[in-house]
Amino acid sequence: MRPNHLFVCDHALYDTRNANWSHERPLRPVYSGSYRTIQNTHKLRAALRYGKYTDMGGYPLYFITTDGCALSFDSVRRNLRLVTDSVRHDYQDGWGVVAVEVNWEGADLYCADSGERIPSAYAEPDSDEDSN
Repeated sequence: MRPNHLFVCDHALYDTRNANWSHERPLRPVYSGSYRTIQNTHKLRAALRYGKYTDMGGYPLYFITTDGCALSFDSVRRNLRLVTDSVRHDYQDGWGVVAVEVNWEGADLYCADSGERIPSAYAEPDSDEDSN
């Protein structure tokens, strides 16, 4: 949980205890945000803080690794030490995250680590059809 005096604005983190906080440089310029490409651990952590759904439309997001596999947000959080190490050192070991993407229509997209299904924006099973 973030303390109340820390404020996120335009994906940057500010300390509001100073009266002139809005005129000063942020504590972290890249604190929260959805980045299509992940070049460093700062962007990886910012993507995790942003969350597994887009703020506009609530579309489901997932991570893509160097070998083209999909990882869920939960798997990246559980294996954060492995993922950050791979990103930092550019390892080609299956944990190196290089992108975040919306799962538009992949009804059969599964996390390479956990095997859990990653929700899609437009290919979700219709519960009304399942009950017929």
